[in-house]
Amino acid sequence: MARIAGIDIPRDKRGVVALTYIYGIGSSRAASILKQAEVDESTRVQDWSDDEISKVRAIITEIKTEGELRSEVQTHIKRLMDIGCTRGIRHRVGLPLRGQRTKNNSRTRKGKRKTIANKKV
Repeated sequence: MARIAGIDIPRDKRGVVALTYIYGIGSSRAASILKQAEVDESTRVQDWSDDEISKVRAIITEIKTEGELRSEVQTHIKRLMDIGCTRGIRHRVGLPLRGQRTKNNSRTRKGKRKTIANKKV
């Protein structure tokens, strides 16, 4: 396995897909990284040479990924909660932030149903 940015990327996948295993790198950014490093998108990670791996690793070190990016996102969320804006309050309560309806859906954010006695729907 090739280890890039502290993550073991899978060897049997194509380069574009394998780079998306790193937090902060999506498919379009992975494609641009491989283009900068002059690595073919369709080649699998196990077929990369050591030179190609080092080029990709050098480009990724310039991008904010993994722990640094996660901590930055957490500080942004904490700032929203501290100033008490709507998004911060909804983070605190555990509800969806971006205007979704909560009567029927949003089970991912709200968690398991809590039954309330004598509640007619």
